[in-house]
Amino acid sequence: MTLAPLILAIDNGTQSVRALLFDLRGDIVAKCQVPLQAYFSQQPGWAEHEPEDYWQAVCRACQGLWTQPGAERAAVRAVAVTTQRGTVVNLGRDGRPLRPAITWLDQRRTDTVPPIGPFWRGAFRLARVSNTIDYFRGEAEINWIRAHQPDVWNATDKFLLLSGYLNWRLCGRFIDSSGAQVGYLPFDYRRHAWATGRDWKWQALAIEARMLPALAPPGARLGAIDADASRATGIPQGTPLFAAAADKACEVLGAGCSEPHVGCLSYGTTATVNTTSRKYVEVTPFVPPYPAAIPGAYSTEVQVFRGYWMVNWFKEQFGHMEQSRALLEDVAPEALFDELADSVPPGSMGLMLQPYWTPGIRVPGREAKGAIIGFGDVHTRAHVYRAILEGLAYALREGKERIERRSGVRITELRVSGGGSQSDAAMQLTADIFGLPTARPHVYETSGLGAAIDAAVGLGLYPDFASAVASMTRVGRVFEPIEGNRAIYDRLYREVYKKMYRNLQPLYRRIADITGYPRQL
Repeated sequence: MTLAPLILAIDNGTQSVRALLFDLRGDIVAKCQVPLQAYFSQQPGWAEHEPEDYWQAVCRACQGLWTQPGAERAAVRAVAVTTQRGTVVNLGRDGRPLRPAITWLDQRRTDTVPPIGPFWRGAFRLARVSNTIDYFRGEAEINWIRAHQPDVWNATDKFLLLSGYLNWRLCGRFIDSSGAQVGYLPFDYRRHAWATGRDWKWQALAIEARMLPALAPPGARLGAIDADASRATGIPQGTPLFAAAADKACEVLGAGCSEPHVGCLSYGTTATVNTTSRKYVEVTPFVPPYPAAIPGAYSTEVQVFRGYWMVNWFKEQFGHMEQSRALLEDVAPEALFDELADSVPPGSMGLMLQPYWTPGIRVPGREAKGAIIGFGDVHTRAHVYRAILEGLAYALREGKERIERRSGVRITELRVSGGGSQSDAAMQLTADIFGLPTARPHVYETSGLGAAIDAAVGLGLYPDFASAVASMTRVGRVFEPIEGNRAIYDRLYREVYKKMYRNLQPLYRRIADITGYPRQL
């Protein structure tokens, strides 16, 4: 009997590693999730993780997968890896990590950076982006390592993103997907290749071309599972390994958002709004679009850093009642938090939140802080919780409008992925704030599904991405805007939210001047 083909997607997130088996309809056949140890900090603001721990979690997730019903190893036709973005690993000549991985959550920066020649300095001054370039140089992990750990920098043979590290462990080759290159690297975001020799990034970053892996587009074959990886993971030796993309890009693809009029909201640790475009569009001037999980395409993205982190922060600080009730009543905590949000009317009785807990590179400015305005004696923690959900949706709507202005394409429907998508209250208020039909994808594991789509096309199980997306993605429940709610939110967004940052910005600058935080460039 011939077994129906299955695709193994390995999704290494921030909090866990998931091994997922998908069939060719995009349904999950089996899943095993292994929690990751929390990152550790040797100093405030640092966030590091042992690379070997990532690999061992991948091995445990795969080995656990084979114990699940329906997980037929013989049916696995291909493997693809998607990971968190911006986490970097230094390897020595023996292939061993030289130091812990610096994760994307790390906030260290350095003032000791490589010099940039007079031509590029002048060009940046004329373009008024000198501060952005200085921010880029100071944030680059490789620059910090050269300045503060020169022995590590001198011994570095390969400098890899987490995706490149795991692909190497699986197939024994230093090769990665061009769709995964999101970080402080000499990458040409227009061409989806390493920058040419004259590019300013080679001057701005303490890195040499020999340290970087080869690149292949999403859907290309990277190699095959080697004997060591097969013994460690249980994946059959020789199974082809295909290039996928970074987790956000795969999430967009797995949600079925392959056309520019479909927006993808990600309610994860970093909240984002994305579209897929065949046109290179800088939504924020001089900040490039990231590679999509479709070769040659771009992911136009606006981020709200520490987005749904705020929701988890609220639950940890003020949600003990719901957490305890959930245990006593044997129900999901999310259902009780939905009750909390639904107990408050749209608009949270005038409580408005600006979700700039961690500011971005240019929009908003580095001085930005979070703010809640409109407090009165009627407000409770329920109002604060709903205001957090609403503030995130307002910020993402603002991002959507920036994408529309820069791309010239109107977004007419939404998909929502990430942990927050499981909340009916969050889904409904999102539809109301955007004034658009808002759908959940048919599976929660959209980043894994996006990686599986890349592998399915690469293996030739579908002739192209359009066919694969049509067959492997579909929407689940659709939330339609409620007209009365939409009208309230539209006025609050236009008349209050959009004016908050502009009016508070001078005060943020004074706070930064007085306290020194956040540090100004």
